[in-house]
Amino acid sequence: MTELKHGTWVVVTDSEKALFLRNLTDHQDPNFEVMDTEEQDNPSDIEQSANRPGRMQDTGVQQMSALDDTDWHELQKERFAADLSDILYDAAHKGEYDRLILVAAPKVLGHLRDDMHKEVTSKVVSEIPKNLAGHPVDEIEKLVKKELEAS
Repeated sequence: MTELKHGTWVVVTDSEKALFLRNLTDHQDPNFEVMDTEEQDNPSDIEQSANRPGRMQDTGVQQMSALDDTDWHELQKERFAADLSDILYDAAHKGEYDRLILVAAPKVLGHLRDDMHKEVTSKVVSEIPKNLAGHPVDEIEKLVKKELEAS
């Protein structure tokens, strides 16, 4: 079981916003303080696309095939994970935390793992593959404690 110690950072994120929390107490009675939030404006793919998907001439007479367009919305989600990794690296490099718990949907955790520096990964004590970004802080405290006790 991973202990939720005093001073542990808990980062709760989905692919568009992140909540930076610090535990002010211990594992028995967690009390998270909101230190910061990060949010990105990520409109739907249709709103971000400038043109219709392209078409390409096929080998047959007067046949055309559609080309896939870039999914700008999904690309922006991946960039958010990269930006979050940079923020966590800067804070780790400055010695702002020693222990880190990541709470995110499995896909977001995968993007974070790909982008995180060794200095950050060495401080990760637990990963919780759930999207709790829309939950109130007091509920996040209970759910994180429960998940840590179950692991």
